[in-house]
Parts: sequence; structure tokens; C-alpha cells
Amino acid sequence: MTLDLAAAEVLATAVERPWDRPDRFWASFDEATRDHPAPVVALSVEVLSRNAHDLLRRAGGLPIRVASKSVRCRAVLDAVLALPGYRGVLAFTLAEALWLAERIDDVVVGYPTADRTALAALGRSERAADRIAVMIDSEDQLDLIDAAIRPGERVRIRVCLDLDASWRTRALGHLGVRRSPIRTPEQLRALAETVVRRDGFELVGLMAYEAQIAGVADRAAGRAEGALLRAVQRASAAELAERRAAAVAAVSETARLEFVNGGGTGSIERTVSEPAVTEVAAGSGLYGPHLFDHYTSFSPAPAMAFALDVVRKPTPDRAVLLGGGWIASGPAAPDRLPVPVWPPGLAFEPREGAGEVQTPVRGSAARGLGAGDRVWLRHAKAGEPLEHTAEVVPVRADGTALAPIPSYRGEGRCFL
Repeated sequence: MTLDLAAAEVLATAVERPWDRPDRFWASFDEATRDHPAPVVALSVEVLSRNAHDLLRRAGGLPIRVASKSVRCRAVLDAVLALPGYRGVLAFTLAEALWLAERIDDVVVGYPTADRTALAALGRSERAADRIAVMIDSEDQLDLIDAAIRPGERVRIRVCLDLDASWRTRALGHLGVRRSPIRTPEQLRALAETVVRRDGFELVGLMAYEAQIAGVADRAAGRAEGALLRAVQRASAAELAERRAAAVAAVSETARLEFVNGGGTGSIERTVSEPAVTEVAAGSGLYGPHLFDHYTSFSPAPAMAFALDVVRKPTPDRAVLLGGGWIASGPAAPDRLPVPVWPPGLAFEPREGAGEVQTPVRGSAARGLGAGDRVWLRHAKAGEPLEHTAEVVPVRADGTALAPIPSYRGEGRCFL
């Protein structure tokens, strides 16, 4: 099945912002999926279209590479890539990239790989090698590739370098994720020279992901905390812009780069303002999970949610859902839990939370729930709900459902 995110009726309904009327919006999810057994994951076609076009607006004409870890559904990837302004995929494993490259001609693996089987397959396929770039941040990773398949026995492997984009200060220490050991333009130039010098490799790209900006909401609960966080992010962005430009200049003395990738859903406006960047990455903003409700510069709409069945009532003001422990990755904290959104007025039991096989909810709305009713929840992060289901049900604002589309799992794939 093909999703058309540019269809006139889809765009017209998205302009009406149906998510601003939660009573009708979530009721349409429930109505459209009633014939599908729970747990059911639903995806609003209109809201997905709205979010996809809003990301393009924020990118201001710079191409967007879709982060597949936040999508995990080939039908959605195809639909988004069909929109002018989107170009290529940022994959999370090489095995996934090999699979996606069967029908997508531009795939960058966002993380280094130690999958020797996948490396050997890449090295034996000229078509795949033309479409895929692998990520490295040390010469050891080049050695690993050579050990998997020797230069004389393979086609050339396209390589992208990963520059550490974290911010370090005496007062705050390390801010950002622990990724590449390559931090300075000089270190990056030395690694670039190593790639160019070795047989069987071609240097084509550079990536730097500023997680401390893209992945951290800047509208904190307190006014003072939010102002401080935004000031820290401005300082980090200024330092990175200067260092990234110098790094690109240094590497360009060694090789002609096809792309310089940066950013994520939470930092698009800042990242596209840097002349050295040629494309941005985004994925979470397509589905609009609840961790992205707390940014000042943008507001993705909730395109995806999942529903669980009520199976029992331990007390009149409590209902128990079957399943529910769909906890997002990252530091264990309340913000990694799913959020009940329909019917309104529900909360988890503090001593149980969202459980593997059962999730009690309580509140005024629980009194009206009985066995067989459903509760809708939003996940904290984007692609992870699709690891719990074989299919996604596209729904329309009028309460109708389209034919289900398979998730990665529904196509028999499990990469991480």
C-alpha cells in the first residue's frame, strides 16, 4: 500500500489541525481501529503529512535525510522520501541498510558496525556499495572491514567520518552523547588522510550529531531552568558551528565530500544556518512522540499512538490494561513512560507504572471503563513502538482506516 502525503484532501484536513480537538481526534483513532486486535498502533495520515511538511519548512530548503530508527516502517519511509526536499536515509545498522538499499539508493549508516557478515555482503555487491556509506571514527574500524573482506576481494567501500559534536566546559563537564573520539579538525584530517591512503575505501561524507541540542527539550518545567538550558544550547551551538566549519575545511583538503550531515528534529533551525552543513537528519518529528512536546521553536503534532484493552477492574476507580510496558530507551525516568491520552483523566499507579503484561490506570475516567474498552497512549520516543507490533494502521480524521502497513517486524526484520 502507498501512502500519499501530498494528496489534496490530506493536506486540506491537516490545515484544519484535527489534533487540536482531542475528543474528536482520539475518538477517530478508536473508531477506525475497533476491528483490529489490541495492542494496535495507529498512524494519522493527515498528521504525518503535516509533520513531514513542517520539517521541510523548518529546513528552509536544505535536504532532509530521514532517520530510520525513528520510523521503522518502509511504507512510511517511501511516503516521506516521495516528498520533494527529503533525500536519503540515515540507517542504524548495516544489515538494515543492506535491506533498505534494495529500493532506496542513498543510505548512510549512522553508527559504526562490527557485523562481519553484513560487511562481507556489502563488499561483494557493487549495487549496495554504490548506495551505502558506512560510518567510522577510528582506523580500527577500517581494519575490521578489511578483516571481514579483504580489499582485493571486494568493491570499494564508501566511508563517512563521525565528528564528536558534544560540548565540554569546566563548569558543566561533558554535554552530549558519547560517540566519536574524533573531536578536533586536526584529528579529523588525520583520519581522512588514513582513509584516502588505504586501498578499497572512498571518503564521501562527514557527520556530527549535536544531541545536547537536537534531543533535549528546551522548555523546562521552571522558567529559570528553561532560560538556563536555552543559554547553554546557544553557547554549544556557537562553539560547534565554528568547529564543524573548520573540520569540513580540513577534510576537504584531503577529499571532496558529497555531504555534511548534522542535527536532528530538535535542532533543525540552528543546524541549517551553518554554511558548512549540506543536509540535516530528522525522524522523530514525523511521528511526534511526547518527548517532543517541550520545545520552544517547534511543535510536532501527535501522529502515532497505541491502544490497549481493558481486561479487568480491581476497584471501581481503576482499570487494568493488558500489556503496556512500552518504555522508551534512555535514562530510566518517568519521562520515558508512555502517556495515557484517551480517555482523558487517567494516570498510572505510582507503585506499578507501565507493566510488561498488565498496566493499571486510575482516575475519574477509569470509572467509566469496562472490560473490552480501550485506552490510547502516546510513546515517549518515535520508532520504538514498532518493535512491539507487526503492523501499523493508517487512520483518517473521519474515523476510517486504511489497509494496515507492515512494520520492520511485520516484514520479519529485527535489527536492534
